[in-house]
Amino acid sequence: MTNFEWQYKSVREMASALAAREISACELAEAAIARIESLDPKLNAVCVRDFDRARDAARAADHALATGERRPLLGIPLLVKESFNVAGLPTTWGFPQHKNFVPTEDALPVARVKAAGAVILGKTNVPFGLGDWQSYNDIYGTTSNPYDLTRSPGGSSGGSAAALAAGYVPLALGSDLGGSLRMPAHFCGVYAHKPTLGVVPARGHVPPPYAPLPDTIDLAVVGPMARCAADLALLFDVMAGPDEIDTGIAYRLDMPAPRHDRLSDFRVLVLDRHPLLPTDSAVRLAIGTLAEHLEGAGVRVAYKSELLPDLGDSALLYMRMLMSLLALNWPADVYANLQKQAAAMPREASGLDAERVRGAVLSHRDWIVANNARCQLRAQWREFFKAFDALICPVSPVTAFSHDHSNRETRQIVIDGEPHPYGNQLIWPGVATLPGLPATSIPIGMSAEGLPIGVQIVGPAFEDRTPLKLAQLIEAEFGGFVPPADF
Repeated sequence: MTNFEWQYKSVREMASALAAREISACELAEAAIARIESLDPKLNAVCVRDFDRARDAARAADHALATGERRPLLGIPLLVKESFNVAGLPTTWGFPQHKNFVPTEDALPVARVKAAGAVILGKTNVPFGLGDWQSYNDIYGTTSNPYDLTRSPGGSSGGSAAALAAGYVPLALGSDLGGSLRMPAHFCGVYAHKPTLGVVPARGHVPPPYAPLPDTIDLAVVGPMARCAADLALLFDVMAGPDEIDTGIAYRLDMPAPRHDRLSDFRVLVLDRHPLLPTDSAVRLAIGTLAEHLEGAGVRVAYKSELLPDLGDSALLYMRMLMSLLALNWPADVYANLQKQAAAMPREASGLDAERVRGAVLSHRDWIVANNARCQLRAQWREFFKAFDALICPVSPVTAFSHDHSNRETRQIVIDGEPHPYGNQLIWPGVATLPGLPATSIPIGMSAEGLPIGVQIVGPAFEDRTPLKLAQLIEAEFGGFVPPADF
């Protein structure tokens, strides 16, 4: 086997080969570097390269392996989303005014993967301000989808997903607020896990030039990405645990074991439709096929339940609370204009567009009211997960769409030939984001156009290991990642 062929191997395969001295960490790093240098000119996934320090880290890993040391990621090549602070590398979030900002301290998740022995090769591309399901900005340009270079890899962790699909590395770091882990995984046919809110500390995942303070931003999480479900669970274990600055102790993770170890013991609700937005027939077909396979494997599958919270009401509440968060740093004139729009809006106005405006100018009092509604929603989900182990539903209503750098306010997506507002894609990610639930995105098939299709497995709060385990069982039974033909 040539070094180049190692790039589509799993972490387990790489770790076993390293332990057996079939390959060295330096050889793995050089193979990944060669692949990036060869293929990335047409993909543009790795926007910041750190190859010299990666070679140093690989040499140190080889020395540690030679002395018998074993760590979860020792000698494994990895990429980091550009939005994470890595000491000595620029962190811009795509903001041109911050193109020269270089932090002096690693983000905590980065420090943890380094401590686990990972060899960081560089950083992956993002959209401006992490605010898109595409990955382009004026500093680093546009990242493309490995399955079709004319299409988006998703965002905002699009560079990470594209790099995984192209076989650069087996692992990457990402983040998620409006589907920024799950949407790229769906578009690029890889795996991602949105953790329960607060389970993975995000210190150092902060826009420049803000200080990396320990804090849990409402709705937002950081999490792992991989090409197989077992690697995803491994990276989650490395990243998760409380921030020691908050606790005063070294991080430790006590979370429930998976509810089941056998596929046939799971109880799942499968959805392919949302009351506020249709789902493309290609996505529905893939979900239907998965449901049939699950039933054939003995899984108890339901397609409706009175225990399921109202998805329409939840989407409106999510939009309100999301916009309240996003509008925090908007310019004063933009905010003032939104205040005028909200004041002029009829009380009876409803829908996602109305909630966007109301949420952007939400008062503290009204935010408390909205948060109380979210608390009630969380109670509903707790009841739901007494009867079910997981909800399986779309990540997006469509497969990867063509690059579109037009005005976001007027962009559209096409669902079965009909145009719909671009921003309404938020509704499916919001199912898990609003209540802070864990959600594992997995690939389940390909469209007639050769584009990946994924779903999210939403699990009970703080039971991240349950959707992660179900992802592994589904992969083992029905398959998972399929490499893009041209890579």
